[in-house]
Amino acid sequence: MHSTIEHPTTRRRAAGRPMTARQAERIRRSRRAGAYVLLVAATGVFLLPFLWMVTTSLKSDAENLAFPPQFLPDAFNWDNYLKGWTGTLPFTRFLVNSVIITALSMAGNLISCVLPAYAFARMRARLGSFLFALMLGTMMIPREITLVPKYILFAKLGWVDTYLPLIVPEFFGVALYIFLLRQFFTTIPQELIDAARIDGAGEWRILWKVMLPLSKPALAAIMLFSFVGNWNQYLESVIYLRTTEKFTIPLGLAMFSGQYATQYNQMMAVAIVAMLPIVVLFFVAQKTFIKGVTLTGIAGR
Repeated sequence: MHSTIEHPTTRRRAAGRPMTARQAERIRRSRRAGAYVLLVAATGVFLLPFLWMVTTSLKSDAENLAFPPQFLPDAFNWDNYLKGWTGTLPFTRFLVNSVIITALSMAGNLISCVLPAYAFARMRARLGSFLFALMLGTMMIPREITLVPKYILFAKLGWVDTYLPLIVPEFFGVALYIFLLRQFFTTIPQELIDAARIDGAGEWRILWKVMLPLSKPALAAIMLFSFVGNWNQYLESVIYLRTTEKFTIPLGLAMFSGQYATQYNQMMAVAIVAMLPIVVLFFVAQKTFIKGVTLTGIAGR
């Protein structure tokens, strides 16, 4: 019987040596460095348009039209912010209009989405699953399809050139917000609800005293989504609003585009001012918002 004798080095390679702690630490550091490089690169990609927007707001009219375009201005023209806000367009009035529409729309989203979300999550009905699936199905309908029927309806009601077409539909629920709240409600332990019912609490009291205090992260995420969506709303505003005094900030920004020239520096300056509430709100509620977005996808009953 023929037998072969393996070299000791070959035998050790075949068996495989365990990785040392130093090698494992090197691999861990290299992976972490690679992740940091990717994050920095992605951050730069997302920040570049914003930085271009900031530098454009500080350029002169001649620098905006220069070719090839230059990234940094020769001098910082801070007066573009004052000229853009207090120029020919009443942006202070536009700001008030946007605040009114956004605040009422957020209230409508909160009221109309919490109630069905709680019903889908904790109340049992024969057609509950079917109605929930039907509600999710509405998310697949593009809003452009409903623009003409909605306009005909609101025109017959005499709501054109008023804020009602922008506010009233928000009191009839948003499928995405209902879904997110429903998912979060299912993560709350059933024992808390059963204990409240043993103490004699009804559904309204359970919702108000138990569910909502424990759902602050999800509510913060919903309110931030609602604020951004209604603050930047342009399509419905340009369809229903006709009077300049009733315009919102997005409509005011569009009015900077003239027939022969566009004041890009003043437009960008006003756009940065209009963007500040969103940035401030996000940084104030950042931890709560991220927690709410994370937890809304955990449960799946």
